[in-house]
Amino acid sequence: MTEAQDLPPEEWHRTHPAGFLVRAIGSLRSMALPLAAVLYGSRSQWQDGPLLLLPILAVLLGGSAAFSYWGWRRLRYRFGEDDIRVESGILSRSARSVPYDRIQDVSLEQALLPRLFGLVEVRFETGAGGQDELKLAYVGEAAGEALRDTVRGRRQPPALPGPLAEAGAAGPIEPPPRTLFAMDGRRLLLFGVFEFSLVVFAVLAGASQQFEFLLPFDLWSLDWWDAAVAGPGQDLAQLGPAVQLAGIALALVLLAVVGLVTGVTRTVLRDYGFLLEETVRGLRRRRGLLTRTDMIMPVPRVQALKLTSGIIRRRFGWHGLEVISLAHDAKSGSQVIVPFAQEEEIAPVVDAAGLALPPADLAWRRASRRRYVDRATLTAVPLSVAAALALVLGSASGAGRGAEAAGLAALFAFLAALALLRQLYRWWHDSHALTPEWLFVRRGWLSPTLDIAPRIKLQSVEIVQGPLARRRGYADLRFGLAGGRLELHGVALPEAHAIRAAVLDSIAPVDFAQLGAM
Repeated sequence: MTEAQDLPPEEWHRTHPAGFLVRAIGSLRSMALPLAAVLYGSRSQWQDGPLLLLPILAVLLGGSAAFSYWGWRRLRYRFGEDDIRVESGILSRSARSVPYDRIQDVSLEQALLPRLFGLVEVRFETGAGGQDELKLAYVGEAAGEALRDTVRGRRQPPALPGPLAEAGAAGPIEPPPRTLFAMDGRRLLLFGVFEFSLVVFAVLAGASQQFEFLLPFDLWSLDWWDAAVAGPGQDLAQLGPAVQLAGIALALVLLAVVGLVTGVTRTVLRDYGFLLEETVRGLRRRRGLLTRTDMIMPVPRVQALKLTSGIIRRRFGWHGLEVISLAHDAKSGSQVIVPFAQEEEIAPVVDAAGLALPPADLAWRRASRRRYVDRATLTAVPLSVAAALALVLGSASGAGRGAEAAGLAALFAFLAALALLRQLYRWWHDSHALTPEWLFVRRGWLSPTLDIAPRIKLQSVEIVQGPLARRRGYADLRFGLAGGRLELHGVALPEAHAIRAAVLDSIAPVDFAQLGAM
C-alpha cells in the first residue's frame, strides 16, 4: 500500500514514506533537553573519552527513527461512502471514523521541515474547537489536494454569489480564482511595526528557567543580582543626573527596538505571502513563511464577521477582518482573512463573504446609561473610601506621615476619577444597531471592534440579568452563534425584549441543518 493519488473508495492507504523521516527529525527537538542534561552531567569525561557519548547519541537517534518508522507502518486511512476512517497506534491501537457531514473544513498545513520533503499535513476540522480534530501527517502536496477534493466531493459544493458562481454552474471547467486581498513586502513590514511585542523577554525567561542548570550562576539569587548591579550602578551614579537620564533613554530605545524587531519577525513568519482568493469552493487563504497554511472556507459556513483595530493603527485607518465560521482554527474561535488593510480594501471581502458593512446613515443605539453608572460606582466608591481612610490615618499618625497619606489619598482619588471617565467613554463608544437583515455591535474604547452577524444565522437569544440589573432595569443579550459568541451588554429591558422578539421572528422558520451545508 502506497500513498494514494486517485483515492479509490473502500481501499486502505498509507501516508508518504518520507513522513517517518520528518517525524524522526522533529522528535529530536523533544530530546534536546534530556540530551543537554546528559552532556552536562558527563562533562567531566569529555577530555578523557568523548567517544563514550557516541553510543548514547546513536541509541537516541536510532530509537527515534525506528519508533517513527513503525508508527508510519501502523497508520492507514480509508475513504468510505459516508465517512473517513483512520487507524493508528503502535502498542495501543485506535480507529477513528468521522462522517463527512461532521467535517466542516479541510485545510493543508506545511511546516518548514515537511516542505523540504514536499509534504503537507491535512487537517479535517469537525467544529469541535480543536479538541476532536482529525489529521493526516504527512502526504505529498498533490495527494493533499486530492484528499481535500475527495472530502469536498462527498458533499454538495457551496454556491458563491456573483459571476464566479454563474461561471462555475455553466460548465465543468472551474473558473480561475479572483484575488480579494494580498500583502506585499512593504505592507507586511508596516504591519509588523504595528505588531510591537515584547514576547521575546517571556521566551528568554522560559528558556533560562529550563536551562538554568547550564548557567555558571544562580539565576534566581537576589544576592548575585545585587552584586552584579552594584558596581555599574555606583559608577553610573557618579556621572551625574544628565548621564543617568541618557542611560535611561538609551535603555528605552533599546527596548523599543527589541519590540519592533520582535513584532516584525512574528508578522513575517505568520503572514508572509498572504493571499486571499475567491473560488467556487469558497474563500481560500494562504500564508506563512516557515509554516505554510492553505485553507478553504465555504461561504455558506460563514456565521459572522469581526472588524478589529488597535489603539494606534485605527488613527491611520488600518483594520483587520476575522471570520467566525463553523470551522475555525484550533487556537481561536475565528479566522483572520484580512490582517491589515484600509476599509475600502475590506469592503470587497465582506461582500464576497455574503455579508455587508453598516451603511453610513445607520441609526446606532447606545446601551443603558445605568449599567455604566453602576460599574463606575462599584469601582469608584471603594477607591474614594480608601482615599478618605488614608487621610484620616495619616492625620492620626502625626505630621511626619501627613505628606505620605496625602499622596496616597491623591492616588486613590485619581484612580476613582479614572474609573468614572473610563465608563463614560465606554458608554459613548459602545453601541448596536438592528436592521431587518443584520445585527451590528460596536464595542471597545481603545481597540474597537465591530461585529456583523446575519439575523437568520443567530440560533438563540437569551436575556441575562443579575441582581443589580434586575433592580435597575437593564439586561445583557446573549446570541447563540455557531463557532463563536455575540453579546449585547446593558440594554434597557424593554429594548432587550424587543430585540429578542425581532431576532426570534427571523430565525424561527430557518432550518439550521441546511443553512450551513457545504
